[in-house]
Amino acid sequence: MSKAVIHAIFDDEEPLMASAKSLHAQGVHIKDVFTPFPVHGLDAAIGVPRTRIAITAFIYGLTGASLATLMMWYMMISDWPTDIGGKPSFAYYMNMPAFIPITFESTVLCAAHGMVITYYLRCWMLPGVKAKNPDPRTTDDKFLMVIETKEENKGNIESMLKNGGATEIHHK
Repeated sequence: MSKAVIHAIFDDEEPLMASAKSLHAQGVHIKDVFTPFPVHGLDAAIGVPRTRIAITAFIYGLTGASLATLMMWYMMISDWPTDIGGKPSFAYYMNMPAFIPITFESTVLCAAHGMVITYYLRCWMLPGVKAKNPDPRTTDDKFLMVIETKEENKGNIESMLKNGGATEIHHK
């Protein structure tokens, strides 16, 4: 059994969503969808599982808060204790309210930078890397659905795509 790859191009996101939902309901494996802008609900329509990127954001934020706490303890308590505004400088927990803004800002800084780096690495969007989209029109105004199927199911899927509003269908 050989596999066939079908590229279906749509002009609008509504027919794309309708076709994606009906194909997924029929058990057809939609490998990927390329769109010029984010389409809300498309991941669920093609059966993509929920991402774990929120876990990485939490870990990056926790790292930022830990580094800020360690930095403030070392600078303000251990290395150079200074009496500023009558605040005691011999214990970290006594100065905790003054350290909250620094902890918050460090948490946000590390989470944001870590998420950007993770996104670029996960999507492989680095300088010099060739783009993955199979049709350059998907960056402008077209929507492309990539379907992997068995050779004998190709005709049935093509008719479903044409009925669903696909303007072009190509085989790879």
